[in-house]
Amino acid sequence: MSGARENGGREPGLTLDLTVAGHRLAIPCDVSGQGPGALILPALSTISSREEAGPLARELARDHRCLVPDWPGFGARRRERVPLMPATFHAFLDALLAAAPGPYALGIAAGHGAGYLVAAARRHPQAFGRLVLVAPTWRGPLPTAMPGKAPWFPRIRAAVEAPVLGEALYRLNISPPVIGRMMRAHVYADRERVTPELVRAKHAITRQRNGRFGTAAFVTGGLDPVRSREEFLGLFGPGLPPVLVLRPAGAPRRSGAEMDALAASGLVTAVSIPGALSAHEEEPAAVAAAIRAA
Repeated sequence: MSGARENGGREPGLTLDLTVAGHRLAIPCDVSGQGPGALILPALSTISSREEAGPLARELARDHRCLVPDWPGFGARRRERVPLMPATFHAFLDALLAAAPGPYALGIAAGHGAGYLVAAARRHPQAFGRLVLVAPTWRGPLPTAMPGKAPWFPRIRAAVEAPVLGEALYRLNISPPVIGRMMRAHVYADRERVTPELVRAKHAITRQRNGRFGTAAFVTGGLDPVRSREEFLGLFGPGLPPVLVLRPAGAPRRSGAEMDALAASGLVTAVSIPGALSAHEEEPAAVAAAIRAA
C-alpha cells in the first residue's frame, strides 16, 4: 500500500508513498527529535500546512520523535486532486498508520484533525498511548457562522471549484488583507503577532496549485467529520486511550462552546491554555507544557 523515502528538502523528513481513495499520493512529513513517537496532525483550514505544527514539534522534540504530515489536498506545496470528503481523510490516516505504524506515545491533532484522529485511534487501538486535541473543532466556518443556510453551502463550494469563475472568487477571498483579518479575529489571540511577514507566508500557502479545492471543501463543511455535537461526543468514550483536550482561552464563542461541551461530557480531561484556534502555532511552549503536565 505504501512506502517511505528520504526527503531531500532542507528540513529533516521523509515522504510517504500512499494509496488513498484510489490515488497514489506522495505525502511529505517533517521528522524531528528522539524518543517515543508523537504523530502531530495540523488543523484543516484555508492556511493549513504541516509547517504550522513545527513550533510544537520543536518543543516536543526534546523527548519525542515527532512526525508531522501534510493532509492530502493541503499544505505549502502543489496540491493533489483527491476526493475531498471525510472518507478520504479517514482512509489517509489508515494508510499513514500502515506506512508509519509507530506505535505513538502521543497522537496530537489540532482543529478539525481532532475528529479524524479520534476515529483513527478507535480503528487502530494499539497505535496511540495518549491523544491530545488542541482547540478541537468539528464544524466548518460557514456552518458555524450561518447554521441556517446549509442548502447554500454545496452551491458555494461548486462555485469556487468551477473553472475560471472559481479561481476569481477564490483570489478575492484569500487576499492578504482578508487573511490578516481572519487571523486577528480567531486564529491568533495576540493580534500583534499577526505580522505582515506572517500574513505573507500564509498567503503563499493559499496560492499553491489546486489550493481552492481544499478551501472550498473545508469552509463549506464538506470536511466536517460529523454533523452534530451529539455525533462528535459519540466519538469518545470506552475503547480509546486517555484523551486530553486543550481549550484555548481565546477561542471564538461558537467553537469554544463546542470545546466546552466536550470538556463537560466527562469523557476527556480538559485544560485551559492561552491562544486561539491556532494555539499549537502561537503558544507552542504552553501547549507542550500542558501535554507534559497531564
